[in-house]
Amino acid sequence: MIIHPPGSRRAGFDWRERLPHYWQLIRGDRPVGTLLLLWPTAWALWLAAGGIPPLKLLLVFGAGVWLTRSAGCVINDYADRWLDPQVARTRTRPLATGAVSPREALWVFVAMMLAAFGLVLLTNPLTIALSVAALALAATYPFLKRYTYLPQAWLGLAFGWGIPMAFAAVQGQVPVLAWLLFLANLLWTTGYDTWYAMVDREDDLRAGSKSTAILFGDADLIALAILYGGFFIAMFLLGQRAALGVNYWVGLMVAAGFTGWLFAIGRDRQPANCFRAFLANQWVGLAVFAGIALELAMKPAA
Repeated sequence: MIIHPPGSRRAGFDWRERLPHYWQLIRGDRPVGTLLLLWPTAWALWLAAGGIPPLKLLLVFGAGVWLTRSAGCVINDYADRWLDPQVARTRTRPLATGAVSPREALWVFVAMMLAAFGLVLLTNPLTIALSVAALALAATYPFLKRYTYLPQAWLGLAFGWGIPMAFAAVQGQVPVLAWLLFLANLLWTTGYDTWYAMVDREDDLRAGSKSTAILFGDADLIALAILYGGFFIAMFLLGQRAALGVNYWVGLMVAAGFTGWLFAIGRDRQPANCFRAFLANQWVGLAVFAGIALELAMKPAA
């Protein structure tokens, strides 16, 4: 007797045939999104631990980042199944083409979020409590583009929630430094996801979707400069509050250089160049992490 997964209407369901579609659904072929979620979480873990965090937490948060980002992609495509067929960049996604059914996608989302929650159970009660908010943020973000022009800011909340969770897991508390880092990441995420939204702006306008790229309109580059400027101001204040030294400041300067580069790439607002500018943000995150990790590694032991 063959038992078909919920949502499958195909006779002779073959997992080997389905796996490539699921891999595309969770963006396994596009790791940049995972890196953009990983870097702020790593910033928080290193700052909270004052250096390399415990191996257990590295494994828990590393796997958790991959699972939650992948689950977020699934629920995003589920929410956007009305929109993606109308957008040139997304019309080949598995839900848009019908290669994966909506019910299948929901089961994949549930399975990945349960696995992520299982990892959180290996931490402490405060981290577990914070994970409930993380689930709510991840599950609701994709639906906002029908109702608000600020889904990118909501993504910033969702992508940044690993920061207070990381501090809670390491220190058992969420200090002011964590919330300052959270604010910095909120500004940065809103900025880079606006570049991403600029890729689809014309298609989104025709389809009736909303985004910060549409909200900002012709002032988009000015708004992006304010967002990135706010990010660097917050990171400057964080460096002062944490008494970080020269290695951190060099890392922040390198990140600023990459930011200037992505503005040079995307200033013409051409969709392909806006996408390149979005991708370049992975190097901003890496530069900040390298500065934090090197600075803490070279600090004398207390």
